[in-house]
Amino acid sequence: MTENLFKNILETIDFGGRDIREYSPLVLAYLGDAVYEVFIRTYVVANNNVPVYRLHKYSTNYVKAKAQSDIIHRIVDLLTDEEKDIVRRGRNTKSATIPKNADVTEYKYATGLESLLGYIYLKKDYKRLMELLKMCVGQEYTLE
Repeated sequence: MTENLFKNILETIDFGGRDIREYSPLVLAYLGDAVYEVFIRTYVVANNNVPVYRLHKYSTNYVKAKAQSDIIHRIVDLLTDEEKDIVRRGRNTKSATIPKNADVTEYKYATGLESLLGYIYLKKDYKRLMELLKMCVGQEYTLE
């Protein structure tokens, strides 16, 4: 399962005890993008036995900025205050570039989502990470 992969990576790599709150939102988004990409590719392959070009097309429906922006708007009420703060910080961070096919506002919200995923990943809260990732593909969760 993807959760074990994430856990094994963080158990293998030494961060030297660095506080995750020291990382910039863009660094969190950088990691969050990779975490999200691995999950989405795994999800798409598990649910579709089709040629690779189709898998890529299905994956882009989840990873493009508009999709991620829509996701964060859909799940925002299910986030804790701490998580909302991480999203806000990610969204408000100045980025050097905007992809050519992305709306600036959508891109900022997508960065917020990726920052959140990167933060939860580094926090090693794998249960919550998997809940959030499942919410991203439409599986509903509520706060306990």
